[in-house]
Formats: sequence, C-alpha cells, structure tokens
Amino acid sequence: MPKQLILCNCQRSQSVDADKIGEATGLTCSRVHSDLCTHELPAAAAAIEAGDAVIACQQERARFEELAEELGAPEPAFVDIRDRAGWSDEGAQAGPKMAALAAEALLSAPQTKTLDVESEGLCLIVGAAETAIPAAEALCEALAVTVLLTDDDTPPPDRRFDVIGGRIRNVAGAFGGFELRIDGLRQTQPGGRGDLVLGPPQDGAVSRCDVLIDLTGAPAMVPAPDKREGYLRADPGDPKAVNRVLLQAVQMTGTFEKPLYVRLTEPLCAHSRAEQTACTRCLDICPTGAITPAGEHVAVDPMICAGCGGCGAVCPSGAIAFDDPPADHVFRRLETLARVYRESGGADPVLLVHDLGHGAEMIGLSARYGRGLPADVIPFGLRSLPGFGHAEMLAALATGFARIDILLAPTTERDALDRETALARAVAGQGAVRMLEPFDPDALSDLLYGAEKGGAVAAPILPIGSRRAVARTAAKAVAADRSAPIPLPDGAPYGAVLVDSGACTLCLSCVSLCPSGALLDNPDRPQLRFQEDACLQCGLCANVCPEDAITLQPQFDLSDAALSQRVLHEEEPFACVECGKLFGVKSTIDRITEKLAGKHAMFATSQAARMIQMCDDCRVRAQLHSQNNPLSGGERPLPRTTDDYYSGRRDH
Repeated sequence: MPKQLILCNCQRSQSVDADKIGEATGLTCSRVHSDLCTHELPAAAAAIEAGDAVIACQQERARFEELAEELGAPEPAFVDIRDRAGWSDEGAQAGPKMAALAAEALLSAPQTKTLDVESEGLCLIVGAAETAIPAAEALCEALAVTVLLTDDDTPPPDRRFDVIGGRIRNVAGAFGGFELRIDGLRQTQPGGRGDLVLGPPQDGAVSRCDVLIDLTGAPAMVPAPDKREGYLRADPGDPKAVNRVLLQAVQMTGTFEKPLYVRLTEPLCAHSRAEQTACTRCLDICPTGAITPAGEHVAVDPMICAGCGGCGAVCPSGAIAFDDPPADHVFRRLETLARVYRESGGADPVLLVHDLGHGAEMIGLSARYGRGLPADVIPFGLRSLPGFGHAEMLAALATGFARIDILLAPTTERDALDRETALARAVAGQGAVRMLEPFDPDALSDLLYGAEKGGAVAAPILPIGSRRAVARTAAKAVAADRSAPIPLPDGAPYGAVLVDSGACTLCLSCVSLCPSGALLDNPDRPQLRFQEDACLQCGLCANVCPEDAITLQPQFDLSDAALSQRVLHEEEPFACVECGKLFGVKSTIDRITEKLAGKHAMFATSQAARMIQMCDDCRVRAQLHSQNNPLSGGERPLPRTTDDYYSGRRDH
C-alpha cells in the first residue's frame, strides 16, 4: 500500500516544502498541518485508520501510538524532520534533508533475532552485613534471596532469606545463568540457642543465580560491568544508588527476550590453524569477554554479548557479522539518504553519525534551544557506534557524502572506532572523518557550522555485497586518483605477503594453513603464489613459517592486479635420476644430498645416496630390490597341507 506522509510545521516553527518532499520520495504528502497532535488530531486519526500513515513527528510518538491502539489500527511509521532538519538556523534550506530523512524512514528494518531468557528470581546479594542485610529484607518477598557476607558479621535470625559467608573467586555467565566459584564458603547453622552462626569454611563451592547484586564497593567482578545484564552494582555508601539497584532487581523475574546481536560463521574464522594462533582482532576488542577461543575459531556467548558491534567492524573475514542492524541495511540507509538528498537539489552532504541516546539528545537540545544542525548535515542514528567500521565509512563517502562526523558519547567504546577511523582516513584522507566530543549542544553546532569539507565523489556507487567487497569498491571510488598501493596502519585487514627468497625453502606450510586461500601452490612447479585481494593479514603464514621468511605489509592495492595470482617465490624443479620425472626443489635436493651422502649410515654407499635423488615411485622400487632391504622379510615357508600333517604323524 502506498504510504502517505503526514506533515506538520509544529505551530509554524519550521518551513516544510510538501511538494519537494513528495517529488523526491514518491510519497503522497498531506497538507502541512500546524497542530497535528492537538487541534488537528482527527486528521491524524483518519490517516492512521487508513493504515498508510507516516507521521512526521517523533516527539509525540507515544500519543499517536495510543491513538492507533484506540482505533484498532496498525502503528504508523515515524520520521523526525523537525529536530533533525527544520529547527535550524538554516531551516529554510533544509528541504533536501527532509526529503532524504523521509525516504530513509520508509526502509523496512530487519528484525533482530532473539533468545528467550528465563529468570526465576534467584538473587545473590554480595556485601557487608550493614548494607546487604537491609537489601535482602527489601527484596525477599519478591525474589528468592541469598546473602553472601563479605565480613564476619553474625547472620540475622530472619529466615526469609539465606545467609552465607565466603569469597567469590570468579563469576561466569549473565542474567538468568550466573555461575560463581566461592572459596571459604560458610553456611548458616540453623540449630541451637542464641545467635545464628556460620559453619566451617569450604573451598571450591559452586553457586548459581539469575541476578547478582554487588554491594561490596570493590572493583567489579566482571569486565565491562555496565554491559553485563543481570549484574547490578552500586556504591554501598550511596543509599539512592542502592535503592535504584533494588528497584531494577525486583523487576527481573519472568521470561525476557535477549537480542542475538552477533552472527558467527565458524568456517570463515581465521583465529587459528594447527594450534597456531593467527587473528585475534575480535578477542582484543570485545569489552565484555563474550568472545573466547574455541580451537580453530572463536566462540561468542550470546548471553554476555552486549551488542557493541566492534567485533563485526574489525573482523577481516566476515566470520563475525553484527546483526543489529545488519551491514547491508546500513549500506541501504546510507545510499538512500545520499541519493534522495542529491535528487532533491542538495550537494555535498555531511553525515553525522550518532547513537540513539546521548547523540540524539544532543541534537534535540541543539535544535530546541540553539542553532540546530546545518542544512547539509544529515543525522544517522545507530544503537551502537563501534559497529560503524571502515567499510561503512568508506561506503558513506562513496555513495555521495563529502565528510563523516562521528558524535561520541562519554560511554562510547573507543578501541574499535579509533582503529577503524584510522583505516578509513588512510584511504580517504585525514579530513574525511572527524571524531566530535562536544561538551554541550552549542559546542556541537559550533563544530558543524562552517567546517571545511571536500567535494563528494563524482560517480556514487551502489554498495552491494559483503563488507569487504563494499570496502574495496568504495575505496576505488574515493581514492580514484591513487594508482599505487595505499599504505595502511598496522593491523589492517588488507595487505601483501613478502617472502625472503633466500630463506624460503618452498615447504609450503603457509599454503596448507592459509585460512583464506590467499597463498597457493602450483601442482606442476615449485612455486608459492599469492592473491592479495584474499589476504586477511591474519599473520598465520608468518607464525608457521619454519624459516621466518614471511613478513606482512599492510596496504590497499586497488588495481586489478590484486585480484589475480602472482608468484612470490619459485625454484627449478629436480629431475629424478631414474625416470626423469620432475619432483621437489633442486636446491633442496642438492642441499640434502650434500649433507647426507656418505655422512649418514643410511646413505653411506653411492647407491643408497642415489635414492635421495629419486622420485617417490623410483625410490620405492630401488629400496624393494636392494640388498639388506629393511622392509623385506625372510623367505616365505611352503604352505602346509593335510598330507604333510599325516606324514608327520607316521614318522613318529
């Protein structure tokens, strides 16, 4: 069903060009209302009831959703063209941006897969008695509470919850499935008169719970504690913080949906081969510890994964793919924004990448109380910024954006972003991507208005395919004037393999273990071949080379030569002295002959030494017919028959 865009100028506080927006997006636009959420609400109701409405307002989204529920109609789609476009010092020129934002709102986002998590309300509170016991008293009617005292206080007589003592050795798992190792475990002895006491300590105890409340005031028990679901932590000296944690905990019983942020394709992973470690990019970047080695590939614990997306950005092979949202949807959004903005008469837009929390709030405050965003700055909201890697940055530039600004939040994980930004800048130039950390909305506007930018690419691309394929296509468009390979920072997922021909013996260990097939042999000649486009720069070839003959050179060769195989090292083959068949490497056979002939017991004679220079078939035949053949046995005895058996009996 064709969509209808319901427009409102918000009490005439912005200029909205319905004709331009409709022409650019192909949408049927309503007349421009002024009070859609109040006096003109019946017009919104009629559009919602028709089932084809796109409401151009985000502030009053809840009101329109309630209206749809009252009418029994599907919830409408929404797009914000006010805070992000119309409320601006350049709002009169924001028509192309409004059209682009409206077109993006029509794109259907794929649903993120989820996993059901069951919580039965098993809660473990860890801390000193002064804080932990009152917390348990507040929660014990709603949750099944156990208190682990970190001091030697006397357990209270309240039997509505259990009290134990001990030290937590380590914590594994997440919400709905925590597992704790406890040393010095002391359990309450319920019998006897007087105060309750804790029994003798025992090491190596295992406890499980759904919710873990840390009131110790000590360093966190898990990495990235703010990202570990079910792990609630508060300063015991701050009663308000403790109460907030208790309020969260009491609501954590039942069945919950856990998004599966990451998709893992194990055969593509280049983590390890033959017990030799190669790529560790995702392991190095994961803040929560959700990614662990698992043989030749890595494993991702979906319960611990917090969905920061950095692993998908840095993975060179595509083995780990971030699915919230998937890369192809991000590429589609970028292309739609740039294309519609251009078709609506805009030129050289700037992409402002921000998160949906801090970044969206900064933009809203700037629009309401300050200068707002410039007319050529198009906001691009993501749930998590670290997933916006070099492939997405290059794709944005290659689809028609003149510059990328990334608005950081105070809590943004920087490791992956810094690495990916450096890689994108190496290809597109230092000014192509900026990292913004303004301290207030006015500072954000100051950074955006009047900032220098280059021109957009002359021939925008259509980003289709894997992240690696899109990155290469985009790089060719962005760096079209660079013919030589582009040097990249260390750790980049593109580059060449350099071989020291004086040290390489063509043992081809690197070929047999290369996870991407970038290194190849030639079945007809002693050759080591290489296809640069396939190289992940995982380092496995350098790690396994027994001669230390291999080094890596990070670079981006955008020429067609990177797509074809080239010879890194080759030598003259050796001809079998018996049949003339080519086998092995001449220099190697000569070196072995020199070291063993006449100097080793097995090759003491000239005939034995000659076997070194034979192919496999001739060597077997020569060995079989040689004297003192170690593989031969004695003469086989004649078969014994029944007559032989009876004749033997007669002789006796």
